[in-house]
Amino acid sequence: MQQRSIGDVRVGAVGLGAMPMSVGGRPDRDRSIATIHAALDAGVTLVDTADAYHLDASDPGHNEELVAEALASHPAGADVLVATKGGHTRPADGSWALDGSPEHLAAAARESARRLGVEAIGLYQLHRPDPDVPFAESVGALADLLDAGVIAMAGVSNVSIAQIEEADEILDGRLASVQNEFSPAFLSSRGELEHCAARGIAFLPWSPFGGIGRAGDLGTEHSVFQHVADAHGASAHRVALAWHLQIAPVVVPIPGASRPESVTDSAAAADLVLTDDEVRSIDASLG
Repeated sequence: MQQRSIGDVRVGAVGLGAMPMSVGGRPDRDRSIATIHAALDAGVTLVDTADAYHLDASDPGHNEELVAEALASHPAGADVLVATKGGHTRPADGSWALDGSPEHLAAAARESARRLGVEAIGLYQLHRPDPDVPFAESVGALADLLDAGVIAMAGVSNVSIAQIEEADEILDGRLASVQNEFSPAFLSSRGELEHCAARGIAFLPWSPFGGIGRAGDLGTEHSVFQHVADAHGASAHRVALAWHLQIAPVVVPIPGASRPESVTDSAAAADLVLTDDEVRSIDASLG
């Protein structure tokens, strides 16, 4: 698989979002581990998780533990960059809440490292800015974790251009990545993507297929993605990821998966090169 950079680490151009293995109805554990193993077999070397990815409040960190188990049982597991996140919490009712306080992030990062079985987390990201906590304080906690060696790289997620600039300043130029939603159905983060490309900061699009139902026409008969897919003998979802990759060399999409065949198809997007005409036709269809 072609390689791209996150900070000073090289990873496969397509990553794996592990969230579907723990949120929204937990899939079979053996199938989830087989999915992660299939990703590694296909050349994936970036796995994204979070401490808030669990079914309910009774099993915090379920997804991190699942990822750790899968990596430990595969020969290539030691070569994978695990990116996790903190700052979201999941109360007993299953809702999503925020805690971006430095105290919470410091404790959460150490708990994540314990669950992942590592001395230092490869990439630790602020999951989402907390409106009740100054952004600078949350990012300052990441800087402290970097300086303490608890994390090797720091990133931010669901942020604006101004927040990207502020985070990089607080981190003394050590901001490694930005993870925002971006897909054919959600183009609002294109400005942040282009800003990261200009700054050489990795951009990790989450929900690159648009989310459940949001891009439901992705593979329909009249979809431009399906038209291009037919020309390449590929799936429309693979074409969507290839389109992401050709936007900028800093883009590393992290499509979610809970089945081996899904992640294998996604990984193959790294080898799919679209023509300039195909990219233009896709862009024109998106407006």
